[in-house]
Formats: sequence, structure tokens, C-alpha cells
Amino acid sequence: MVATTTRVDRILVVDDDARIRDLLRRYLTQHDFEVLLAEDGRAMLRVMQRETVDLIVLDLMMPGEDGLTVCRKLRSAKDLTPVIMLTAKGEDIDRIVGLEVGADDYLGKPFNPRELLARIHAVLRRRPVAEPPASPAGDREVVSFGPFTFDLSARTLQKGEQDLALTSGEFAMLKALVRHPRVALSREKLAQLARGRGFEPFDRSLDVQVSRLRKLIEVDATAPRFIQTVWGVGYVFVPDDAV
Repeated sequence: MVATTTRVDRILVVDDDARIRDLLRRYLTQHDFEVLLAEDGRAMLRVMQRETVDLIVLDLMMPGEDGLTVCRKLRSAKDLTPVIMLTAKGEDIDRIVGLEVGADDYLGKPFNPRELLARIHAVLRRRPVAEPPASPAGDREVVSFGPFTFDLSARTLQKGEQDLALTSGEFAMLKALVRHPRVALSREKLAQLARGRGFEPFDRSLDVQVSRLRKLIEVDATAPRFIQTVWGVGYVFVPDDAV
């Protein structure tokens, strides 16, 4: 009989205060979460390129891009990862704007870690059921790049008027890539998005699927334009001539 394991929910804490990051890392780890840390929006994006995250605890007031800007960018990129925003401000307008740009909940500083834990559990209970990687998109979603039209709801790829056949694995891989344009995705993150499971270090099937997609959509698969390799990281989808 093969034992099954349940994946631990992964929380990303984004705060420029190292003391708060360390406090939440220790507290949430004690309550059976895996915790990742980032000191600002840029560090957060680097983590999310490599890892799959179940919820983000995001500080509103940070140097550089603030939490509102970071949250707005996530939502504009169609990233629906739940966000709980931490704010030291007491004005209702800041909380209202936070919710308007896509935060799922907010908590004022200083806060009791037990209250944050309760809010994390509540937000995670409300999260939608994950869309199976190879399933068509629920809403009409069409991506055009070069001469290609990729309909994620109809699961079709066309080059002009020509229909191109995709296997379920190729569809799931292309779907994961086109939903994250110009974002370098690690093999681990791409495996989670396209397969719903982690990347095995000695499993080359992910690279084989990318190779097959390149042969299908690239003029020269050895010098790809759309699915480019990011050495030491993974792959990036570039929908036009931008590098």
C-alpha cells in the first residue's frame, strides 16, 4: 500500500521589517505552514517565479513599491493568489483601497499573531478549487502571439486558419507559459502549474514537452523566439520581440 501525503500550505510573508518576518516564520511554522520570506516586492516576485504559493501576507508600507502597487500588479497579471494585507495605517481609506485592488483581507499593525492565523485559515477556506492543469479555461480566454491564436477555453491552437494538434500535456504546458508572459518560471514552478505536482530533478519529460512545443510554434526550434530558456532558472514565454 502506497502512503499518501498532503501538501503543506505555503505562506509567503512580504515585509521590510526583519523582526516581523522572523516572528511570523517561527509562529506559522509551528502551526504547520511552510513559510517563505521576502523583504520587498522585487524579492516577492523572485520567490514566486520559483515557487508555488498558497497565500501572501503583504505589508502595505514598504520602501520602493508599496503593498498596494504589488497587489495591483499581481491581479493585473491574473494571479489570484490570496493576499492578506498588513497596514500600520488606521485610516479606512487605506483598507478600502487595499480591498479594491484585490486583497482578500487586511489586518492593522500591531496585531496578534493568533488573529492573523485565524484570518489565514478563513481566507484559505474560501479559495476556489484549483483548475486542473489540462482543463480548458472556464471563461473565454484567447492569447495571440506571432501568427498563432491560442484559445484556452476551447483548447485550440491555430496558425492562421490552420489547426495545430496539442496533447493534454502540451496544452497544459503552453497554458502555464502564456498566462505568465515575460516571467521566468523555474522548472519547479512550471511543473506545479502544468502538472499540479513538483519537479523531479532527474525527470526530463518537462524539457521534452517544451522541446515539442518549440518544434510546433517556432520557426527555428534551436533559436526560439516565443519559449526562451533562462539559464539556471527555467523558461520564459515572450509573446513578441521583447527580450
